[in-house]
Amino acid sequence: MEFAIQEEQSGKVTFNTDVIATIAGLATVEVPGVAGMSGGIVSGMAELLGRRNLTKGVKVAINEQECEVDLNIVVTYGVKIPEVTAKIQGDVKSSIETMTGLTVKSVDIHVQGVDLEKKKEDQSVEGDSVQIPVQ
Repeated sequence: MEFAIQEEQSGKVTFNTDVIATIAGLATVEVPGVAGMSGGIVSGMAELLGRRNLTKGVKVAINEQECEVDLNIVVTYGVKIPEVTAKIQGDVKSSIETMTGLTVKSVDIHVQGVDLEKKKEDQSVEGDSVQIPVQ
């Protein structure tokens, strides 16, 4: 879907929703505490997607000169989720408005899961002991 933002004698500027989704996805994964984007519920499990799939887990609705963004994310274990989501909302809004001139009406965030890998790494460092045989 495309959206005309400016219409002048020289022509018009349009944005594909994937452009807005990419901006939102990149702004999201750059926030500390975000483990990745989630494509939603697939077979009852949240699918964790890497940085290459920035538009996965992002839904954009464009109307006139406004847009609404829905994000599905996975957070890192131990983070303060309200702080992470507030930063995401601010960064996504700022990035889209700065790059496109669109007004961001809302940024809704759906936390789909918690990444426990960091927790496992921390435990293995603390809990593992190394035995060196003495000869």
